[in-house]
Amino acid sequence: MPAAPRQLEHFPNLVTMFFTRAAEKGDAPFLWAKWGGTWHSTSWADAARQVAALATALKAAGLRAGDRVMLVSENRPEWCISDLAIMAAGCVTVPTYTTNTERDHQHILENSGACAVIVSTQKLAKVLMPAVLRSQARIVISFDEFRLGQPGSIDFHDWHTLIAEHPTDPAEMAKSATMQRGDLACIIYTSGTGGAPRGVMQHHGAILHNVNGCCTVISEDFGWEDEVFLSFLPLSHAYEHTGGQHFPIGLGAEIYYSEGLDKLASNIEEVRPTIMVVVPRLFEVLRTRISKAIEKQGKLSNYLLDRAIKIGGKKAAGKRASPLDLPMKLVLERLFRPKIGKKFGGRMKAMVSGGAPLNPEVGVFFESLGLTFLQGYGQTEAAPVISCNRPAAGLRHDTVGPPLANTEVRIAADGEILVRGELVMHGYWRNEDETARVLKPDPAEPHKGAWLHTGDIGEIDAKGRIKITDRKKDIIVNDKGDNVAPQKIEGMLTLQNEIVQAMVFGDRKPYMTAVIVPDPEWTQEYCAKSGSGCNFAKLKNDHGFKAAIGAAVERVNKDLSQIERVRRFILADEPFGIENQQLTPSLKIRRHVLREAYGERLDGLYKG
Repeated sequence: MPAAPRQLEHFPNLVTMFFTRAAEKGDAPFLWAKWGGTWHSTSWADAARQVAALATALKAAGLRAGDRVMLVSENRPEWCISDLAIMAAGCVTVPTYTTNTERDHQHILENSGACAVIVSTQKLAKVLMPAVLRSQARIVISFDEFRLGQPGSIDFHDWHTLIAEHPTDPAEMAKSATMQRGDLACIIYTSGTGGAPRGVMQHHGAILHNVNGCCTVISEDFGWEDEVFLSFLPLSHAYEHTGGQHFPIGLGAEIYYSEGLDKLASNIEEVRPTIMVVVPRLFEVLRTRISKAIEKQGKLSNYLLDRAIKIGGKKAAGKRASPLDLPMKLVLERLFRPKIGKKFGGRMKAMVSGGAPLNPEVGVFFESLGLTFLQGYGQTEAAPVISCNRPAAGLRHDTVGPPLANTEVRIAADGEILVRGELVMHGYWRNEDETARVLKPDPAEPHKGAWLHTGDIGEIDAKGRIKITDRKKDIIVNDKGDNVAPQKIEGMLTLQNEIVQAMVFGDRKPYMTAVIVPDPEWTQEYCAKSGSGCNFAKLKNDHGFKAAIGAAVERVNKDLSQIERVRRFILADEPFGIENQQLTPSLKIRRHVLREAYGERLDGLYKG
């Protein structure tokens, strides 16, 4: 008889969950970071001592229960320890992106009313400090030593010194953690695809609800063992904050902090994670890289990849394998998939995609290579996971799976997805109007809490799986009143080898147009074959270059309806990036920024 699935205990708050796991795990490794070319670990026991000491230091500095503390840092062990210590002191964490501008920091400091700031490096402090000096914050704590100039009225502290000067028994600190599940844990400012960021109030119970639901998926569908996570997405994003930090803590897992996108592939091979949470854009990049690497390995490898994808496509569509597929499946299992699996560490249980819609073709691709691929769905307002694909429910990559345990989901009359349960936020910080717009109690069941109006359009299939069709606010309405889902078209465009990024345009227009970013590797190959120099300014006027991009667009158009087809396009001046504000930190395109940058040229495509 197989062992019964393990259940997560019912914890009163996130701090208690951490100290409970730390007491169980003791000197076992917990947090890993790489410096000097070597991975170094912080044990559970040592992390608990640091959390307890820093919490005591925050109280000694005058912070009181409910005070907001801003946390500005890249992913590293100190981030996790600081977040837990802030909550252990009864305070509220306000995570912010390392890519924030001074203006972004100013808005969040003023809106949250943060009275203290924890920052990691001199580089981040340089952008942050002008905003701090204009704010009500009077305490700044730094991980690294750096020169801050004349402090004025700011009280500066060294993070490591504070911990050394306030030794505290973790067991005693655990006893003093009296927060309840309904108490505020953090205010996470949504990066937003338009407008000023809003502070989402996530309470302890909301995140614990998510952790319980995710632990249930792992326990029941894969088996709860000694798990290893590789943290890559920014911890200031709700998806990583819950999925890459508190979920692993609930599992008693080890967390490795990636060195960055350029080292991610090598980090995966070194760390050999069992679970990874990432955004669709990363999977699209990995798919392209794997495909190109296999292309260079010769005819046999290309043939095996083609057969693997065809067999995987049949499985995804619910079709039976043909008799000829069975021997090929054995060949793939022995000769092809182990090599791919090794590139992902060799013990990956599941890769979980969330934060934005995923093109089903990408999911089929990875499943075909023998990697279990789960697409999740959620919002910061729901802490953030609402649902997740589950092998036990039958994997369908055109769905985002059934809701998490104890989560109610229903479809409104206009197709909008509504969510109810402990995972739903208490509202937007100091923004009653926006809170009332998205949180609406059911008059017939007011005791059950408000329904979160997600702004997503979808449906629920016969097996209880949610299928997202589009965002309400992202739907393009053409001049004839037809609705067009831009994300679907953009996803199909970026699956072409020639195109790395795209934004579709056409609201109140007669047809669809697009801004396209050519794939840099394909561009280099084009230049080498054509014998022309790779000066992009000149390439934009190269007839052959534009014709090749146009051919890729036409391939996509063949699979689109008349109203969805992209009739004309322009080439972007530069890639969409976080630095130029054209992508959010979770790699979603900022449509309003792109429209501002390219609107006049796009309008020009409709003239004449």
